[in-house]
Amino acid sequence: MVFADLFFMYFFLPLCLICYFITKKLKYRNIVLVVFSLVFYAWGEPKLILILLLSTFFNWIFGLIIGKNNESSAAKITLAISLIFNIGMLGVFKYSGFIVENINSLLGLNLTAPNLTLPIGISFYTFQILSYVIDVYWGKVSSQKSYHKFLMYVSLFPQLVAGPIVRYSDIAAEIDNRRTKLSDLSDGLSRVILGIAKKVIVANSLNTIVLNSFGDMSDGFKGLDSVSTVGTWLGIVVIGLWYYFDFSGYSDIAIGLGRIFGFHFNENFNYPYISKSITEFWQRWHISLGSFFRDYLLYVPIFGKRRKYGGLFLVWFCTGLWHGASWNFILWGLYYGLFIVLEMKIGKKKMKKMNPVLAHIYMIVVVAIGYGIFYFEDIASLGQFFKCVAGFGGNGFVNSSVGTILKNNVFLLLAAALLSTPIVKKIRELGSRSTGACVTVNTLGIVLNAAMLMVSTLFLMNNTNNPFLYFRF
Repeated sequence: MVFADLFFMYFFLPLCLICYFITKKLKYRNIVLVVFSLVFYAWGEPKLILILLLSTFFNWIFGLIIGKNNESSAAKITLAISLIFNIGMLGVFKYSGFIVENINSLLGLNLTAPNLTLPIGISFYTFQILSYVIDVYWGKVSSQKSYHKFLMYVSLFPQLVAGPIVRYSDIAAEIDNRRTKLSDLSDGLSRVILGIAKKVIVANSLNTIVLNSFGDMSDGFKGLDSVSTVGTWLGIVVIGLWYYFDFSGYSDIAIGLGRIFGFHFNENFNYPYISKSITEFWQRWHISLGSFFRDYLLYVPIFGKRRKYGGLFLVWFCTGLWHGASWNFILWGLYYGLFIVLEMKIGKKKMKKMNPVLAHIYMIVVVAIGYGIFYFEDIASLGQFFKCVAGFGGNGFVNSSVGTILKNNVFLLLAAALLSTPIVKKIRELGSRSTGACVTVNTLGIVLNAAMLMVSTLFLMNNTNNPFLYFRF
């Protein structure tokens, strides 16, 4: 089940809210969330829920053992077993086919690649579990004594399949002590509606432009055969907007739903396209993933010592690999790592002295090319993309399709560009400074929420293009 779905919006979620709020004791509210979360996950793949249950049960046991034997050899051994178990589960389901294919290619073998179904959200919930186990070992949090509470933390449906990666330390207190205020309901519902609108109205429409420009993996990216240089650049900019509204839309829904249930998840996006460096961009984009690698992987000793650049290489290699079992994702991660190292060599002071306009253009160009590396998964298509973006694609500098795209989608593209900046947020903040303006802003907000929900519903009723980006995660 996904959020951008009429069944979820008008049946599953209302039923969950009714059952949750008619239950007064927090103990039973937690059980309601566990039941609905498991139903949510099992809706699309009932058999693979066993993987989730198996993972949570063993890691709950690991956490108890580590918590009782902290700083002892038993705790170290249990932590090692937990790391092997969790990374092994992720490796088997996500990367085993990729590994076998590359062994066959390298050694000329004909080994049969396993055809395993990737459990949706396994990368997200595995990282949440890893953060919990490691934090228990480090003494940052106490181990959770109740299995059903630990299961609720991992399986909580607002963030289960598409993040953000919620750390146990962020919500541990709220598992046993939380309440939903009227402001939580209002702000949470508004955030959910905003996220649905970003996904359904904006992201899905942008995806249609991308498909018309490049095609996708299913048709071998046939659009590359006819796209011009300007069309290529326009296409990868649109890909960037599509990814932003799709991913941040899902994060908005997750954060809003969490707020309704009394949980306060950290922000996952902070207007990344206003950045003036690649370092700043990654401090604003998918914040929960970046902070996870920073805190748990960057300072891991390599050959007995903490190595600054070795740690960065490891982080960005893993960042790329986390996004998918394909060489283009690894290349994508190392591509960004290269620019992070370059900016470190230049230094923060010199980076800040750059002309802000040129710095912003530099960020946009690097990120746009990065989206191309991310989107074109097979090596042949990726090579053709590089030719097209450099002007050697053989289809000219610009052609009529560019004008057609701009003419047919000018308002969508302008709106997407505008909404990817904090302009609307600034207007709302200015409006809230005076009582009269605050009432007007709140009234307009209610009207806008109703309109966005209505339009999103109409889009879902009539639109068959509703891709789910996170199947590989």
